Amino acid sequence: MDNKVLIISAPSGAGKSTLISHLLMQFPNLEFSISATSRSPRGAEVDGQDYYFLSQDEFGKRASNGDFIEWEEVYNGRCYGTLKAEIERIWAKNNVVVFDVDVVGGTNIKKLFPGNSLSIFIDPPSVEHLRERLIGRNTDSIEEINKRIFKAEEELAFRPHFDIVIVNDDLFKAKDEIKNVVAKFIDE
Repeated sequence: MDNKVLIISAPSGAGKSTLISHLLMQFPNLEFSISATSRSPRGAEVDGQDYYFLSQDEFGKRASNGDFIEWEEVYNGRCYGTLKAEIERIWAKNNVVVFDVDVVGGTNIKKLFPGNSLSIFIDPPSVEHLRERLIGRNTDSIEEINKRIFKAEEELAFRPHFDIVIVNDDLFKAKDEIKNVVAKFIDE
């Protein structure tokens, strides 16, 4: 295996985490890249499992030291990024790195690994459907949901920058489609 990377992006609430979990269960040689963030944990999130939770200062220091392959201030005061050490850890086991990143991070990672990456955009059925999913999660305030919806409308414009677009209007169909696409990529 040639240090492959699988990049999956979507607006918040599009079903990206569900589809990634499905892939991780289907393919033992896929390994999730844990992102770093300067935001606080939500719900039952665990440091080192869901994210590496860093203070804003620590995040800034690590960015200045060049510890990230990419990072972005996704929301005002909230940064997300991919630590170089995380990719090296996964590749050392000959696994394929799976990135769950925002659309800007996804396009940036694609540029870093043009010959050994596959980028997939998970497209929601509609913006209103996203709103319903986010409300149904019951993890964010209405103000936070409105910020995410505004961001989602911007993110949808990035679809053409991805290799594959999968519309998640039927979860079973989306799971089948992403499984087939990833199987082909891994076997290349």
